[in-house]
Amino acid sequence: MKNTDLISTKRQRFDHSSNSNSSSLPRKKHRPLVTNTVSIFIRPLGLPLVSTSADSSPKSIHLHPYKPYTIGRSRRHCDSIVEDRRVSKKHCQILFDALNRKICICDGVFWFGSSSGCSRVGVSLNGVFVNGIRIGRGEVVELRAGDEVSLVCGKERGCSFGVRIGFVVERIVFVEEIFDRSLSGLYPSPCGGVTGRVNLLLTQCRQIMRSNEPIWCIKKSNTSARLDNVLGLMRSEDVGFPVGGVPELRGGDLVEQPAGEGLGDDRIVEIVTGNKVQVNSVTCLSEVNPSSEHYNVNGYHLQQAKDVDAPMGKGVANGKPRIPFLDPLAKENIHSHSGSHGEYGRASISPPGNKFYLNRLQSIGHDSLGDHAVVSLPELLYPIASLLRIFVATFTIDVMWFLSCCEIPAHLPVTIACHNRERCWSPSPHQRTSVPFSDFPNLAVVYPPFPEVIAFGEDRRKSGIACHHPKLLVLQREDTIRVVITSANLGPKQWTNVTNTVWWQDFPCTSKHDILSLFTQLPDGDVNQDSNSDFAAQLAGFMASLIADVPSQAHWILELTKYDFKGAVGHLVASVPGIHSLTAPSMLKSMDFFPGKQCASQSQGVKVLGSVETSVVGLSHLFRTSADSDGTQLKKLASFLGKCHGNENGMLEIVLRRNRNIPADANAMSVLVLNPEVFSEGDCIQLGFLPRNVAKWVSPLLDIGLFSFFGCVYPKEVLATALDGSTSKVQMILYVTQGPSFSDMSQIVKSEHVSAICSLVASIQRSLGIWRLKEVLSRYKWPEHLETDFMFCASSIGSVNPQFLAAFSAAAGKTSAQFQESEESDPDWGGWSASQELKNPSIRIIFPTIERVKNASCGILASKYLLCFSQKTWQRLRNIDILNDAIPYPNERVNHPMHVKVARRRFQSKKDSSSFGWVYCGSHNLSAAAWGRPMYKSTEINAAGAVKTNSVLGSRLHICNYELGIIFIVPPPDSTDSSKYKSANLDDIVLPFVVPAPKYKSSDTPATAQAMREALAKRERQMFVESAAAGEAMDEEVPDDEEDEVSMATDYVTEEKEDEKAYAEKLWSQVDSSESC
Repeated sequence: MKNTDLISTKRQRFDHSSNSNSSSLPRKKHRPLVTNTVSIFIRPLGLPLVSTSADSSPKSIHLHPYKPYTIGRSRRHCDSIVEDRRVSKKHCQILFDALNRKICICDGVFWFGSSSGCSRVGVSLNGVFVNGIRIGRGEVVELRAGDEVSLVCGKERGCSFGVRIGFVVERIVFVEEIFDRSLSGLYPSPCGGVTGRVNLLLTQCRQIMRSNEPIWCIKKSNTSARLDNVLGLMRSEDVGFPVGGVPELRGGDLVEQPAGEGLGDDRIVEIVTGNKVQVNSVTCLSEVNPSSEHYNVNGYHLQQAKDVDAPMGKGVANGKPRIPFLDPLAKENIHSHSGSHGEYGRASISPPGNKFYLNRLQSIGHDSLGDHAVVSLPELLYPIASLLRIFVATFTIDVMWFLSCCEIPAHLPVTIACHNRERCWSPSPHQRTSVPFSDFPNLAVVYPPFPEVIAFGEDRRKSGIACHHPKLLVLQREDTIRVVITSANLGPKQWTNVTNTVWWQDFPCTSKHDILSLFTQLPDGDVNQDSNSDFAAQLAGFMASLIADVPSQAHWILELTKYDFKGAVGHLVASVPGIHSLTAPSMLKSMDFFPGKQCASQSQGVKVLGSVETSVVGLSHLFRTSADSDGTQLKKLASFLGKCHGNENGMLEIVLRRNRNIPADANAMSVLVLNPEVFSEGDCIQLGFLPRNVAKWVSPLLDIGLFSFFGCVYPKEVLATALDGSTSKVQMILYVTQGPSFSDMSQIVKSEHVSAICSLVASIQRSLGIWRLKEVLSRYKWPEHLETDFMFCASSIGSVNPQFLAAFSAAAGKTSAQFQESEESDPDWGGWSASQELKNPSIRIIFPTIERVKNASCGILASKYLLCFSQKTWQRLRNIDILNDAIPYPNERVNHPMHVKVARRRFQSKKDSSSFGWVYCGSHNLSAAAWGRPMYKSTEINAAGAVKTNSVLGSRLHICNYELGIIFIVPPPDSTDSSKYKSANLDDIVLPFVVPAPKYKSSDTPATAQAMREALAKRERQMFVESAAAGEAMDEEVPDDEEDEVSMATDYVTEEKEDEKAYAEKLWSQVDSSESC
């Protein structure tokens, strides 16, 4: 029998079956056909687009997968034209990436090659702009609902060309149609019978052929929704649907099926607007001979129902109930990460304590969890109804997916701090905040600031030196507040397809606001190093650094004082961009007394809450030739400084005075030096002023008596700056103490003071990065001879070198267990240095080999945008023998990329074989950008140019990133506080990778960016969009590859900025001479 005859016979048999009165269906199950399309509904800007096929202005653009839609001036080559000479013949193209559900736009056109994947040819003359930003040559930008696409001119250029050209994306409709071949003979086929089915198959084949991950593409097609017995498709209006997750079934008002719609297909229509996502249809069960067999729909179990009663008009079509039911037995296996509606699969989950969970992967069920507990994002937020507000800090975020996945109500206040390469560098707070969705009026997006000082020049900014990289959620309720620290960004792939760590803890509400919990130094002068009192201060300081110049979000800091963080099971470790100095001493034990006894030091008997590193601006004004031609003021200053006696740190106390009558700034504060012999009202000399950004919060807090402030400077630094008239900043330490009204804070604090308190908390000096690591771990004596391993597994390895590894190891408590006898005379004996690191590497780096990435079923592309390891770093480390392969654990996760950042130092007792030590998890990768690069004074570098071992952590710390993590400690058995830790064994904390990790073989190579590019180049067919959009898809920071000599920086000097000088000059010009001492 010929193939054509066979097909004809089968079709006739199937048609006959369909026409009979029997309601039974063929027993053989067929694989459904899936097709994806998308419609972009647009609103023209100025000149309209004209469709070349319909010769009219389209309200929507309909896209098929991987078929470019061209906009330009040429009717012959474009799908839509704009009749304007400023528009190029082929101005731009729009492409639908069906696999990743993305719509991309480029300037110019793309050319698909047969072997090299694709290449870019031609760009428009006047450019393409998305939300005012021009698309660069070779760039691809993802289009989303609400975006404004402008041809010819963007916002930054104005529209001097005349009328605008372009469109606004009002909404996006994704349509996924699943055609059941087993039912194709029963009802009219919506795709035109055999021809239509062939076209569907061709569409799938094109997707597979264009993909450089064909196996994964085939699997995705095969695991689409399957309902062999589903006969009906009912339309539903405005049914909520999660973006980016797996489609699900929800209740809705079912209406009559339109005529001509095939009942043998499952169509899922997803509508994306600027702030709302909907699904316009659901698959419902037929009344025709329901079976008791369970079928899987997009990963969920459906149970066909018999004799289900339902009221007419609600969930009813043709007067008969069509209601999807979840199998009660399957509720245990529901993956809550897909944003399921209702409360199944979401129950309160006990916090992990001093260990962490892993995220729940989409392809792994509950019956294969290994030793790790798992959690999904919706489970972390459950129950949503009781939430008062949400705070999110992340690197990247799919906002619409987050809102829909977790079913965030439109009224709920949500603060999102995230990374933006341009906005985070903006000096204007208005440029670093936005309220992007009108339907979510209480959702604010904040782009935390990057200080100019970390860039070392404008050119460094463009290289992506800084990164807002934490992964933090704070969920506030009336009775508790939940703090979540994870390694996952807020996107669907990170939570469903990639392994990440998740830790959280709930803290109870307290009866009285505890404002003291915000400070690292207690009133008695002791530093809060214990997690019982330090957790709130570290959390508040980090959050305040993100929102300090956003007054509308400053209330978050005072909200933290309502909760009791004394039960914290771990220690927070934060990094904040900047060049940081060592924390100033908490108490000034020997501050100067003025011999005249008419005025004692302000610091005597004062209990300090914290210190702020700032400067004196405008100091050189009075001592320049034009202002002090005879040198009178300079001589007076030298006399005062010579008579004063500094404290034990060589610092001199200065006086701060409010200047209420300076028109230029109502918050201006003068910095004065008193005559140390005889104090009188006018017997002082003014050095300058507090910087504007400090005075703006010091003055209001001082005015209401909530806090008091006094400062200290180095006399030699002051005199040197005055003598040479330089613009160097004069360092000042500003100490914060309780004011007379401190206990009445709840009665006197008004809305305008909340922002000032937030700025104060953000400015308080804290140990950050590796200095914080040392602060936490130095409380214990770690026995080197009992160490079994010291490892760090990260998805990104920065520009690490022996100097950084030595500094990190020293911060972790590493010391030299044994030196040769000739080295014992060294005064730095026992420390850990770069030379020791080279001789005896202390830490093992866990990172996957390129072969492991290539052999994973998820393919190379799944890891390409997660893993960062530069070739230069690999060449630097390859001979040190510290690399180990990263094998995911448990075994079910082997084929999923890891995005974890986990460090562990383990010791094992010889007495009872119990293990102790510490484990870190969070957002820090192994890089100087994340943990900080030590900077050294010239006195800390020996004659050979090497850093002295007692200075390996430097006198300053250069941090580029915002990061946050947590450390769990199991102290040594002989430790005094070992009994209070719940876990008595470090091995109770199960790591997400195999331990011991196998060492690299001589032939092994890490999965560097170059190695992955070379592996991808060997494949003949590479998907165009993923290749072209590499810059957009990157999910980690790019490791800094600057030369190592940066870390060897000598004495650090900062100069006054132009705006600071201008501010000081304006104040000096308005200061009454009678008040200037």
